[in-house]
Amino acid sequence: MDIRRVVTGRDPSGKAVVVSDGPAPRSHDFRHLPGMSTALLWATAAGRPAGGPDPTPGLRSQLPGPGGTCFVIVRLPPDRALRDADPAAVRAEQQVASPGLADRFEPDSPGMHATDTVDYVIVLDGEIWLDLDDGKPVRLGPGDTVIQHATRHAWRNLGAAPATLAVVHVGVSR
Repeated sequence: MDIRRVVTGRDPSGKAVVVSDGPAPRSHDFRHLPGMSTALLWATAAGRPAGGPDPTPGLRSQLPGPGGTCFVIVRLPPDRALRDADPAAVRAEQQVASPGLADRFEPDSPGMHATDTVDYVIVLDGEIWLDLDDGKPVRLGPGDTVIQHATRHAWRNLGAAPATLAVVHVGVSR
């Protein structure tokens, strides 16, 4: 997935400038699940001052601690792509593409997970279904937004085309 990331900062005199303009430094197009892609764009830690070095290359977990954030764009293929995928190979790629988050996926309920984050999710394109414990999937389309409060959930693409989501994880204490 080609995502351009523009990062601003300050020059030595304090003026706002572009300090970085290029592709997302951590982008992954899945080999074992065609159509699945992630791009990790930025992260912050609680109490860390703005304007420091780019945290994304060395980030160990996509799930921030309390007060931290992580900004990701995810493209999900239609669920039918999962039929031909090797589950072990996809899990291994998830560990690389989404460290920390991949550990939360439930082995007996594919895709279901819960995190200690409040997630702001915006559907950029396609259709996606939010699956919760009540068994009543919610269909979402472009521009629809979900505020996901650290609850157990999964994303299902029951449509015929990929869906792209912009997600900001905000770490919370439980």
